Amino acid sequence: MASVLSGFSFSLIPFDQHKFGAKCFGFHKSLIQKKHHQLGLQNLFFPFFRNPPSKLCATSQLSIEESEQLVGTFPRPEEESEQQVGTFTRPEELKGAGAVVYLFRTETGGGLVKVYVTNKKDRYFVYIEISSLDVNHCGDSETLVLCWGVYRSDSSCFVDMDSTGLSGNVAKRMNVSPLVQTSVGKFGVELEFDAKYVPLYLSFFLKSSLDAGLEIISHRRTNFCVPVGMLSGYPGPLGLSYSPDGSVNFAIFSRHSESVVLCLYDEKGEEKPALEVDLHPYMNRSGDVWHVSFESVKSFVSYGYRCRGGVHKQNNGDSSAEHVVLDPYAKIVGHSYPGGLGLVQNLGWLRKEPAFDWGGDFHPDLSMEELVVYRLNVKRFTQHESSQLPSGSAGTFTGLAEKVQHFKDLGVNAVLLEPVFTFDEKNGPYFPCHFFSLMHIYGPSGGPLSTMASMKEMVKTMHANGIEVLVEVVFSNTAEVGALQGIDDSSYYLANGVDDLQIQIALNCNYPIVQNLILDSLRHWVTEFHIDGFSFINASHLLRGFHGKYLSRPPLVEAIAFDPVLSKTKIIADCWDPHDMVAKEIHFPHWMRWAEMNAKFGNDVRNFLRSENLLSNLATRLCGSGDMFSGGRGPAFSFNYIARSGFSLVDLVGFNSDEELSWNCGEEGPTNNISVLERRHKQIRNFLFILFVSLGVPVLNMGDECAHFSGGFPAYYDIKPITWSSLTTGFGKQISQFIFFMSSLRRRRSNLLQRRTFLKEENIEWYGSDGAPPRWEDPSCKFLAMTLKTESSSDISGDLFIAFNAADHPETTLLPLPPEGMSWYCLVDTTLPIHNFFSTSGEIVPEMSAGLFTYTVKSHGCALFEAYRLTSTSGVLAMIEENLLSHDMDIDGPDSLGEKKPEHVEGFQKKNTAMAIEIIAEFLQHKMTSRILS
Repeated sequence: MASVLSGFSFSLIPFDQHKFGAKCFGFHKSLIQKKHHQLGLQNLFFPFFRNPPSKLCATSQLSIEESEQLVGTFPRPEEESEQQVGTFTRPEELKGAGAVVYLFRTETGGGLVKVYVTNKKDRYFVYIEISSLDVNHCGDSETLVLCWGVYRSDSSCFVDMDSTGLSGNVAKRMNVSPLVQTSVGKFGVELEFDAKYVPLYLSFFLKSSLDAGLEIISHRRTNFCVPVGMLSGYPGPLGLSYSPDGSVNFAIFSRHSESVVLCLYDEKGEEKPALEVDLHPYMNRSGDVWHVSFESVKSFVSYGYRCRGGVHKQNNGDSSAEHVVLDPYAKIVGHSYPGGLGLVQNLGWLRKEPAFDWGGDFHPDLSMEELVVYRLNVKRFTQHESSQLPSGSAGTFTGLAEKVQHFKDLGVNAVLLEPVFTFDEKNGPYFPCHFFSLMHIYGPSGGPLSTMASMKEMVKTMHANGIEVLVEVVFSNTAEVGALQGIDDSSYYLANGVDDLQIQIALNCNYPIVQNLILDSLRHWVTEFHIDGFSFINASHLLRGFHGKYLSRPPLVEAIAFDPVLSKTKIIADCWDPHDMVAKEIHFPHWMRWAEMNAKFGNDVRNFLRSENLLSNLATRLCGSGDMFSGGRGPAFSFNYIARSGFSLVDLVGFNSDEELSWNCGEEGPTNNISVLERRHKQIRNFLFILFVSLGVPVLNMGDECAHFSGGFPAYYDIKPITWSSLTTGFGKQISQFIFFMSSLRRRRSNLLQRRTFLKEENIEWYGSDGAPPRWEDPSCKFLAMTLKTESSSDISGDLFIAFNAADHPETTLLPLPPEGMSWYCLVDTTLPIHNFFSTSGEIVPEMSAGLFTYTVKSHGCALFEAYRLTSTSGVLAMIEENLLSHDMDIDGPDSLGEKKPEHVEGFQKKNTAMAIEIIAEFLQHKMTSRILS
């Protein structure tokens, strides 16, 4: 016990002149001595605890000064009488002074013990009153004495007093105070404590001076015990909470702990706590929640708990009673200290969450089919010096906000952050240590408060630019030094030995207390940080029940789906397992609310482009993965991605791997072979092309736009920082513009490419080579084409024709007749030179003969054609306006109020105007004027 009661000095005879300031009203010193002699108390000492724990501990550092003064009204010796009536403070007066009242029943005799605790200025007063005792069972009340002691950090031991102060050993004697009869015939005693020595626990029982075997204890067969200088507290909410009056409540769940000790640390930053409070199992426990409340904690800066009886999994059952654990509900986590058993010790900060001005912030509230998602690692995104950000902003939330224009330049409207909760830096972000606090490395100064503020500023900036913020979360496991270990492992974690469960730190997600923890965490990020959605890593684990078996209707998954606070957020199940780094195939119950990261999409697209897949598999992915998302959902619930972050598109085309389904395009690793490089460029365009023309939500990875790579090996835990200078290369510029073009095309043709429901069968036509029906199950077929038909023939833009050729030879395809009055224009051909492979206006497909349109798609290429109704100048202008709108351009001129628009808006409009001129120039360049201007 650190900083517990120290330096107490008691005079044991006479008993009530104990130098602690206990009030012994009604007795003169000589009378007390005489009374003690009459009662035979000279050599009495009593054991303090019944059935004490085997491990005893008592250390002390605090000093308490002696006080020789006895407070009260004492009669002269000659005025002694048979019965002395004291001048106690009346209970009614204590109630009026805001006293806290504790009521106990005695084990025998039917007695009631009332304890009033109050404070006045710098003193605490404890008045103990005994009534209704049956004298037949408890003897004469006049022969009863109060045996009492105090403790803080360890209820199994109390202060040992001698002439030099505290010895640090377990005390052998208790303090004894005779009871005094009050004016109303009851018996009691009042004790007084200096405020600077609280908080503490007062433990006591009653003893008869005539019957050595008679002890009166509580009905629970324990000593009576009350807190002084603190309150019992409340079981909810869990964690640290502040009341309007400034009091602070601590609450932590631990069902199987034998005792819980609250550890408070001061500003000195020492490894040992400045104060420890051993929570009483009856006074400070409600059900499975331990709790305590203080009027103030201004003297302390951080806190943690010791849960005696808890067991750490990584220590193979060894007790870790001395390890200080972090509050699972702490909102602000401070710096770490070396903990017991070689563990890192995080501590919760004792302060309220700082206020933040959310004024003017609105969630973009985009529908899922509108999303274009960019997945990134906060640190690696701007960490490289080429980001040209100050050192304090690079690799932080602030740096992320500084790059908001980059997302807009790509047409991205949602960012998906890899886990940002406090995690184990050794193993990476997919091994969390805590679920309510941010990783400090993402803040500009590395401190928790600046990190919180910078993330909120980032979210507000993204929202102001129409970009949603999604966060990956991991609730399947914790790090080996997780915040939940050592609190109640049998409740928080699944037992070892569960079949097919590789990890030994697997959370018991569907256990009620863990389920509540997860829901509270999600609500916290939505309400406090305005997060728009969550992607649940290793989501298949959320389906496991108490014994590790998969449930058909897991309570947690259902609760998240219907939680009112989470009702407007995106919830995405990602069944990728960070331990074996593969996505598990499992039927995920969705209640028409859960979306899913579609691993099958990436696998089938990769296999097709390396010529090792059936056409039927590709067609299923292009149409929104009906095998996964039919039955009440739709293609908008499919989050499509080509590869995980940490394994880029460059890795996919530069290295051979059956495990990653990658193809090196002819040579392994870096090369100067022009033909290989051209093939790799085509494959990267093909990946992006298929991603954007498929129904579902396209998910890009950080660095896909600038040739970022990891060397051919998945680097999920050590992603390299992206190099921003790569964006200025020819490849970087063209790929960035292509991504923007494709995202704009999706918005412009949302009737075909951004759908919440599946396309009708009559609105899709499929073709194989030379216009023949596809041979779906023939593995030698590498060519597939499709027509997506509009439901309205009055649209300026008509059908789309899309062709995919994974063969190593060109394929000539027959295009169907365009809608009446329209012509086919080729917007994308990934096999063309890098500067000409896509165009906003497109290249017209000539009609070879009456009703015959053909196009040759070269090897390893994809092409997209759009039918335009362009028969007049108005048609040209209509198409230009349509493209302008797809780029969010302002075609209505200056603001109607005549106000000067913000600089970034003006700059964006200038860019849009230049783009409009470029569109017209393309028409002229392609000599289409004579055809479309009539």
